[in-house]
Amino acid sequence: MFDELLALPGVEEVVELRSRFGFMAFHGGSLEEGTDVVAAAAAARAGASLYAVLQPPGLRWHVPSTSVSPDHSPQLARFLDHVEVVVTLHGYGRAGYWTTLLLGGTNRELAEHLAARLRPALAGYEIATDLDRIPRHLRGLHPDNPVNLPVRAGVQVELPPRVRGTAPSQRNGSAPPGPTAELIEALAQAALDWRVG
Repeated sequence: MFDELLALPGVEEVVELRSRFGFMAFHGGSLEEGTDVVAAAAAARAGASLYAVLQPPGLRWHVPSTSVSPDHSPQLARFLDHVEVVVTLHGYGRAGYWTTLLLGGTNRELAEHLAARLRPALAGYEIATDLDRIPRHLRGLHPDNPVNLPVRAGVQVELPPRVRGTAPSQRNGSAPPGPTAELIEALAQAALDWRVG
C-alpha cells in the first residue's frame, strides 16, 4: 500500500539528511495536518535529519505505520540507514485526550528525555510516557513500525489538534500558534541535547 500511495499524483516525499538524530512525519500534508510542519521546523532548528510524506489537499489515505516500509521506498531506506534515533510525529484526536501528548516507541530513554523538555514548554498539556496510559494501538511498539527501525529506535509522539495548530480556532494565523511554536522549540532542544554517534 505504501508504494501505491507514493506513486499517486501530488504525493511528495521529503528527505533531508543532516545529523544522525531524525524527525519523521510520514502521515503529513492533508492527512495528519501540522505534523510535517512541526517535524520540518524542529529538524531545521536542530540541524537534524527529516523524512516526511506530504499528501496533497483532497487526499487522506491512511497507510498503517507497520506498512510504511523501506522495502517500498529507497528514500525512506536512505533516511533510516543514516539516522541513529528518530522522533516520529503523528496526529490524533480522542475524547479525554485533547490536551495529552502520547510518547510511545521502544526507546524509552529518549521518551523520558523528550518529556523532560516538553513538560516545562507545554505546561497546559499532559506528556504521557507511561505505556499503560497510552491506548494500545497508539503505543508504536511493533517492530515493523519505522520508529523502531533505526539502530537505537525512537519515540512515536501522538499530537492532539491544538498543539499542532490545527484546531478550528487556530486556522486563521500565518505564524504557528503559541503551543505549536513551544512544541517545535522543545523538540529541537531535545534533539540538540541528545548525544548521537
